[in-house]
Amino acid sequence: MNQYYLLSSIVEKYTQYPNTWDEMFTRDGQVRPLYNEFGKYLESSPIERLGKMQEFSRQFFMNQGVTFTVYNNNKGVERIFPFDIIPRIIQEKEWKIIEQGIIQRIKALNFFLKDIYHEQFIIKDRVVPANLIVSHPNYIRGMRNLSVPKNIYTHISGVDLIRNSDGAFYVLEDNLRTPSGVSYMLENREITRRLYPKLMPKKKVMPISNYPQLLYDQLKTLVDIPDPEIVLLTPGLYNAAYYEHSTLARLMGVELVEGSDLVLNNHNVYMKTAGGLKKIDVIYRRIDDDYLDPLNFNADSVLGLAGIMESYRQGNVVIVNAPGTGVADDKAVYTYIPEIINYYLNEAPILNNIKTFQLGNADEKDYVIKNIDRMVVKKTDGSGGYGMLMGKSASEKEIEAYIKKIEAKPDNFIAQPTLSLSTTPCIIDNELTPRCVDLRPFAVFGANGIKVCPGGLSRVALKKMSLVVNSSQGGGSKDTWVTKDN
Repeated sequence: MNQYYLLSSIVEKYTQYPNTWDEMFTRDGQVRPLYNEFGKYLESSPIERLGKMQEFSRQFFMNQGVTFTVYNNNKGVERIFPFDIIPRIIQEKEWKIIEQGIIQRIKALNFFLKDIYHEQFIIKDRVVPANLIVSHPNYIRGMRNLSVPKNIYTHISGVDLIRNSDGAFYVLEDNLRTPSGVSYMLENREITRRLYPKLMPKKKVMPISNYPQLLYDQLKTLVDIPDPEIVLLTPGLYNAAYYEHSTLARLMGVELVEGSDLVLNNHNVYMKTAGGLKKIDVIYRRIDDDYLDPLNFNADSVLGLAGIMESYRQGNVVIVNAPGTGVADDKAVYTYIPEIINYYLNEAPILNNIKTFQLGNADEKDYVIKNIDRMVVKKTDGSGGYGMLMGKSASEKEIEAYIKKIEAKPDNFIAQPTLSLSTTPCIIDNELTPRCVDLRPFAVFGANGIKVCPGGLSRVALKKMSLVVNSSQGGGSKDTWVTKDN
């Protein structure tokens, strides 16, 4: 299909970001073939209609209670999750490369976790430094020489991708502990299905609504009994992702429990019910390691269950994801993932990393500090967009303060060149305007292999020229369409 130019007035003011890949438009303003059908839809849609669709989606999310919590927001902790009505579209052939790259990556990281908790060949062969692992706060010594069910540590993963100015996808980071966002992915699809009832079938958009069933089926394979009892363990109502916990539990058809709903008896985990105690086989936990078991981790925690780690060690319950997986998604370990893939799989990475500097290395630290205005500096254990420095937008005072933190503990920081995240058209204040976007696909690892949901959560930086897409930092999201080639 040939490219064409949009003639509609809504794109007359559309100004692309410089030196950035736009998902819908080429540099000379042509609509990419992948977006042709959607471009024609925009061409026939007055901005007033699009504005009403945007308002409808906002009302839909409000009625559904699609929220998240921002702990540092003085105006209130609960917010409706911002959503943009223009979908992000990916071709099936491009998606297959992404899918293969994610499967390769998770497979290698799972081998890595098994190795560092057992033989530690990768350390002995000096591929990864020993001090990077054994001194890591997320390295759990209680997991040493413990055989986990089906040898799977990374049951549920979210891999963050960005498309750079060259048009290629790169991995920004791996999320292997309790990755969030899948419920927003599902709600995004539900609203776009209502907004574009004729366009979606025409585009042959691959379905994602079966994700809860896929997740449930994969969790069932972790134990060798016909109908295992599976629960989702939440920290409770005030957690930032509680909406997601409750939604996933409902869609999977499993009980949503808190630590106070569980008891331990003879090293087995039971759930309190009106009919008595019910034995639990699989716990999909959405609480961090530190709060899982006060006898092993944080003694003050009331979120988990005392003694659950002993039940896990004895093989009486499966914990998803396995405790101690956080060491593999550390931002310092990220720099070694190409070597990790090569070491365990004897393959070159399908998806490339972004150039990353380890500030524990004196030469790399000096280079980063000299060029800090062109760098994004992050804490190795940071998440949610907190605690990082965007060099190009930071003030001199902010940079000086941050450099002092780096100098105090350089091993705690990594840096990357300021990226050129791809942009996608959004409806903002009744105008079509570009905003930066990333992509978090979700993968589930069961006894029958790794399954990747086609699409994922496209997170959008709603502030003009911003690169920060995290919802906790003012970001939003949009639906991701993976369209079949024929």
